[in-house]
Amino acid sequence: MLTRLSSPGHEDLYRVEDRESGLRGYIALHSTRLGPAAGGLRMRVYEGDDAAIEDVLNLSRGMSYKNAAAGLPLGGGKAVIMGDPGHDKTPPLLRAMGRAIDSLGGRYWTAEDMGMSPDDMAEIARETRFVAGRDQGMHASGDPSPVTARGVMGAMQAGAMRVWGKADLAGRRVAVQGLGHVGWHLCLMLHEAGARLIVADMDAARVASTVKEFGAEPVATGAIHAAEADIFAPCAIGGVLNARSIPEIRAALICGAANNQLATPEAAELLEAHGILYLPDYVANGGGIINVAAEILQIADRDGWVADRLSAMQANMAHILTRAAAEGVSPAVIADRMVEEQLLAQAV
Repeated sequence: MLTRLSSPGHEDLYRVEDRESGLRGYIALHSTRLGPAAGGLRMRVYEGDDAAIEDVLNLSRGMSYKNAAAGLPLGGGKAVIMGDPGHDKTPPLLRAMGRAIDSLGGRYWTAEDMGMSPDDMAEIARETRFVAGRDQGMHASGDPSPVTARGVMGAMQAGAMRVWGKADLAGRRVAVQGLGHVGWHLCLMLHEAGARLIVADMDAARVASTVKEFGAEPVATGAIHAAEADIFAPCAIGGVLNARSIPEIRAALICGAANNQLATPEAAELLEAHGILYLPDYVANGGGIINVAAEILQIADRDGWVADRLSAMQANMAHILTRAAAEGVSPAVIADRMVEEQLLAQAV
């Protein structure tokens, strides 16, 4: 079922196959220097195996950085299943993935990600204990989306303090790209904070619901990044900040929940050159893994522990922004440097 593949820069990469259930996917372990690799399982349609491998490698590396930046004793890993979650996902397929995860003996802990739900985690948990994000159990953490949104909101407030001298988001125009679980919760929090919402999503029903509930302004998915807004919040797929999109962005601040927002490392420099403050995504969106970590680490006072970690994460973002301003470089450069120093120190 598991076939080990070559993966320069990663500890391990496995192809996962199960003919009986139709399972085909990949598990990547980027680093276990800080602890067992932890990161979500996503299911989506890929153009092919190369695209799935590229995604799982990028995401697992991002999890190493995210977990380190959040101060968690966890490494970075990720898993992907190739297929349409609306049509191809079945209990046998999920259980087969559970058996594959279990065969790694705790080197990788999985949790909910794109195309997955707490119910799916419960199905996987029938085959392995190395799963978090469940709805039931002594330390169950459930859907991490609301906590991810809380973390993004805190980071956004830190960014607003840096750009406008105050964390208050009332009256700020925020363009939210992607209205999935995290995007919707972020819209709710922004609406309650008095922000004015501009939204886009491939699902017209989600857009209509957000417009009705929050008085949001809808725009086309291909135009959301260029909307006249104070803040751009990417909460969908990665790679949205690139040489084509960046010159069209009008927002002064970018802070969202999507992973791997920068299409290339050079995109951070381009944003800096355009005077746009980019908040490193793996720092801003760390709330979800903090919530999951409380389950993995079996924290008794989960709510208090999560709240403390979210506060520390917001303070860390503020520290990154201060250092970046002092050195005249992108916050992405500072965040990467801090994490790499941490991982290097652990390796010695």
